[in-house]
Amino acid sequence: MKSKSQKYPVAAVPKVSARFINFFAAYSRWYLGGHFHSIRILKSGLPPRDLSRPLVIYLNHASWWDPLVCLQLSKSYFRSRTAFAPIDAAALRRYGFFNWLGFYPVEPRSTRGARSFLKTSRAILASEHNMIWLTPQGRFSDVRERPVRLQRGIGVLASQIKEAVFVPLVIEYAFWTEPRPEVLLSFGEATTPKDELTRSAREWTEFFGDSLGATQDKLAAGSCRRDPAEWIVLDRGASGVTAMYDAWRRLRSWITGVEYIREHQPENAQWSFGPPQ
Repeated sequence: MKSKSQKYPVAAVPKVSARFINFFAAYSRWYLGGHFHSIRILKSGLPPRDLSRPLVIYLNHASWWDPLVCLQLSKSYFRSRTAFAPIDAAALRRYGFFNWLGFYPVEPRSTRGARSFLKTSRAILASEHNMIWLTPQGRFSDVRERPVRLQRGIGVLASQIKEAVFVPLVIEYAFWTEPRPEVLLSFGEATTPKDELTRSAREWTEFFGDSLGATQDKLAAGSCRRDPAEWIVLDRGASGVTAMYDAWRRLRSWITGVEYIREHQPENAQWSFGPPQ
């Protein structure tokens, strides 16, 4: 007879290269900085402080940039953890270096792929020092799409690994006042299955979808307000308009003695187009 610890088959935890992760994180930060004005997180949407259990971050899949942003978040808030993420097996074969970054292969839309995902995820979450990043929508989805529908794998995971902490994360890419967009972030409320009502895998999937949608609504409201006081700037990227125009502004600043401000519109300024009020 199998004991509880032997209820499910045990898989090997994927190997990661800390040196390569650090190198790729530095590259990603530089690359993001060249394409975005800033990375901001809502002060009311910071990750939970007490995370002494295995951790699952489940997030919306807004764009191609998501993995790079998650890597920066991992460096900002989860340095003591080893991060992993499932990825389509075909994509992993195409980008083999992802193996060094903690990605592990899954075969979408197949029973064998689902079993492999659960088997590897259980092995990872056996340690409180590990975490998994999931995009359970399974496809790129607009941040305004409602209701938020998730694939059932996350619900099965929650029904099997009740000790893990599940935390929603929302990413939105928005243009504010600069030529380059902002990366906007917010975590939602953490949930530990063992501390909650008993739910089926399907009920957990629906619960997490609702939670992710509520967090998206919260972030969207903050984005609309555009109040700098509500945000923490995790990193600043490129500012300004064009190289030629910025060079002229620098020269004019040097001639006139007026301070040069690289941003198109300094925070809290109230510039706008339109007729006078």
